[in-house]
Amino acid sequence: MADTPIWPGSGSLTEVTQSTPYGFYDTDETFVSHSLQTAEWCATRLGFPIMDIELQGSQLYTCFEEAVTEYGAIVNRYNIKENISKLQGAPTSSNFTHTVVSDLGRAIAVSETYGQEVGVGGNIDWKTGFVTVNSSSQVYDLNDWSEISESNEAIEIKRVFHEPTPAMARYFDPYAGVGQNTQNLLDGFGFGSMTPAVTFTMMPIHEDLLRVQAIELNDQIRKSAHSFELINNKLRIFPIPTETFKIYFQYIVKSDRYKTLSYEVSGSSQDGVEGGKSGVQSDFSNIRYDNMIYSEINDPGKQWIRKYTLALAKELLGMIRSKYGSVPIPGGGGETTLDGDTLRGEATAEKDALVEQLREMLEQSSGQEVLQEEAQEAESTQEILKKVPLKIYIG
Repeated sequence: MADTPIWPGSGSLTEVTQSTPYGFYDTDETFVSHSLQTAEWCATRLGFPIMDIELQGSQLYTCFEEAVTEYGAIVNRYNIKENISKLQGAPTSSNFTHTVVSDLGRAIAVSETYGQEVGVGGNIDWKTGFVTVNSSSQVYDLNDWSEISESNEAIEIKRVFHEPTPAMARYFDPYAGVGQNTQNLLDGFGFGSMTPAVTFTMMPIHEDLLRVQAIELNDQIRKSAHSFELINNKLRIFPIPTETFKIYFQYIVKSDRYKTLSYEVSGSSQDGVEGGKSGVQSDFSNIRYDNMIYSEINDPGKQWIRKYTLALAKELLGMIRSKYGSVPIPGGGGETTLDGDTLRGEATAEKDALVEQLREMLEQSSGQEVLQEEAQEAESTQEILKKVPLKIYIG
């Protein structure tokens, strides 16, 4: 390579695979063949063969590899931005390159978070505990209980089971019959051990409702309501206990909230993570989009890559020619000024324009823009249909 100071006019497949710095796409036959074609095209656009191009083949192939990588990086950054709410929580082994993302990842995670707070879903276990209530003692510190039962882990009480005896348990049916036949009837419906007797099977339902409402209203007016107050896990119960009994409650360990999506444990070490723990994709830094497969990029994308390769080659050639502002003409004929600065300026403008063009196109194809266009199209269609006369049917 060192014996070829300038572009010789052509290259070889082997030269391509030996020249690219990273070799991201060297196994892609399409990439290798297009490297040769793009190098020749760039050299022609820069003036070859009328003018010598002070670039080696390896430099042109490097520019092509960088252009492909830059195209993939811009598209993948956009995909991450567009889909990050769907991808958070996915295993790190999941690769989303060249895929359509239709998962509800974050929406499901948010709904599970709300669900676990009210006990209807999520990934946190609700545990059950109890305290023994003593006569005439109203206040019980559940933090003291957690020091023993949860090794001093902070807990959060979610539900306390301190309720009055249900009205149905104190329900008395004046219409209940007696005798073996009535008992057999109740047993057949699963009510044999309950007081209401034949009301469940024979009397109108409104009779039961009225009687239950009467019991509950009587309790509300004549008795102290069963209730509790929970502040900083200190439980105060009402009415004042007159006997010893147990109050059960459900709780969570607060630290469990931060363990639900921390790791997925596998049988062996993955991705260099000690202990075989494979994490989840959480933010922009580890959402997995790999370098694109060059052969799967469409023709508009490949055209962008060719133009970006030319801009990179022009920039590199400009840097080389800028080493000296001018060179002497052999034979004492004066000096000639090199165009290094001009090439670099043109290259910068071309690169900026290409990047802006690609980003604008990606933004125009975002999910939000597509929905807005579909809404406008639907509205326009409705306006057109309003002006279409209805058919007249003659029977």
